Amino acid sequence: MFIELRHLRTLLSLRETGSVSQAAERLHLTQSAVSHQLKALEEHFECPLFTRKSHPLRLTSAGQRLLQLATTILPQVEAAERELASMADGRAGRLHIAVECHSCFQWLLPSMDIFRNRWPEVEMDLSLGFNFEPLPALERGDIDLVVTSDPLDLPNISYEALFRFQGMLVVPPRHHLGAKAWVEPADLKKEILITYPVGRDRLSLYTHFLDPAGIEPAGQRTAELTLMILQLVANNRGVAALPNWAIVEEIKQGAVKALPLGKEGLWATLFTAVRAEEKERFFMQDFIQLARETCFQNLSGILPASADYPSNHAIF
Repeated sequence: MFIELRHLRTLLSLRETGSVSQAAERLHLTQSAVSHQLKALEEHFECPLFTRKSHPLRLTSAGQRLLQLATTILPQVEAAERELASMADGRAGRLHIAVECHSCFQWLLPSMDIFRNRWPEVEMDLSLGFNFEPLPALERGDIDLVVTSDPLDLPNISYEALFRFQGMLVVPPRHHLGAKAWVEPADLKKEILITYPVGRDRLSLYTHFLDPAGIEPAGQRTAELTLMILQLVANNRGVAALPNWAIVEEIKQGAVKALPLGKEGLWATLFTAVRAEEKERFFMQDFIQLARETCFQNLSGILPASADYPSNHAIF
């Protein structure tokens, strides 16, 4: 039998990322290793698997057949691995999650629901890490996993990247900035900024955009919920910086417009953080992988994380 599980995992990554280089990055392989896998499959079956020089990558009918096999077989293999791991490690455990991301619930809650069905004896809980310091709490063992875009260099904490995203300035539909291709810091001198209720030193809009340029906005107000911020912007109460994936529906409906922050945009990475000694626990790795898959299935405008793009303090 020539087809191996690694081949199927490669095909799935190609579908999710759209390129050989990004698939290799997600699989923690070199690009040449992934290309070698594909070439070996094509030579063995004497047919191409994808259309060359297409972007995003397009699978041929042969590639689609292997992808269909991957989507059928890999979930069964993963389920068997979970069952075998639980026999050795026990199904019981604890996964208390803290979230520093105000907009994460649209993918986090579905991930938790699926995880509960897979691991019914793992105790799950969720808290908002806005009123306490979640990473020190993770170090102490008070919680078990943190979703954060502001990683700290702590000796016993291990981070895994979920995805990259872009922060966008959200303005009312008829706002005078709406016609610009992107905004500069000076454009916000006369604007009221609507932010989450966190310290200024944890807001990328200040630390990575306004403060380096020495710009102060006309004023600031806060709101705890993303939906509330979007409603305030739509009603001409101010402007806000939000993740691109959190504002897709409002843009489609014409309720708001979104502009890049600077010509190159303001990008950041979302991470999971766990204690180093806990990261190899099978149910912990399963949750992180499930969360990553759920993000790429449901969110628009996100990209695979890359070491070439360091994280910002990206609460926006």
